[in-house]
Amino acid sequence: MDSFEINKIIAAILLTVLIVIGIGKIADVLFFVEKPKLSAYKVEGIDSVGSTQEVSAKTAKVVEAVDIKALLAMGDLAHGEKVFKKCSACHMIAADGKNKIGPNLWGVIGRTAGAIDGYNYSKAMKAYAKEWTFEEMNSYLIKPQAYIKGTKMAFAGLRKEKDRASVILYMNSKSASPKVIP
Repeated sequence: MDSFEINKIIAAILLTVLIVIGIGKIADVLFFVEKPKLSAYKVEGIDSVGSTQEVSAKTAKVVEAVDIKALLAMGDLAHGEKVFKKCSACHMIAADGKNKIGPNLWGVIGRTAGAIDGYNYSKAMKAYAKEWTFEEMNSYLIKPQAYIKGTKMAFAGLRKEKDRASVILYMNSKSASPKVIP
């Protein structure tokens, strides 16, 4: 093969690349599509600017504003039992139940966080050590990893208020001495 044929092959490849790029540019000019200013699908919980501390501070302010009486009034035990099926993959809720991936949740409302013997809690949960009240449980169930940084619980959370209220009522009912609903 002489140098003239090599030049023709290289020229053919370059011409093909230029034609493909040129067709793409011409198509962009002919079929111009204006991009929307706002995204069509907004992901909740993600700020374009802001640190995680700012986001958790905003979440804490929103959580404080929740009226627990009104929230629990939305709940329903039967609905809570259905929603709790999401939790049952990792948690058991029985009087003499075993710990699974997560701890047994029998009598969790009114119990201190990280207090079940025989379960290896994360350092963050042990350090948290607050009592699980209706308000605390509601705040935690919104997004566990945002509420207690460093928890092992890899659950996205329950966004719907009715779901959270129902699950809280259901968990409260699963106790030897359920707490009085406010």
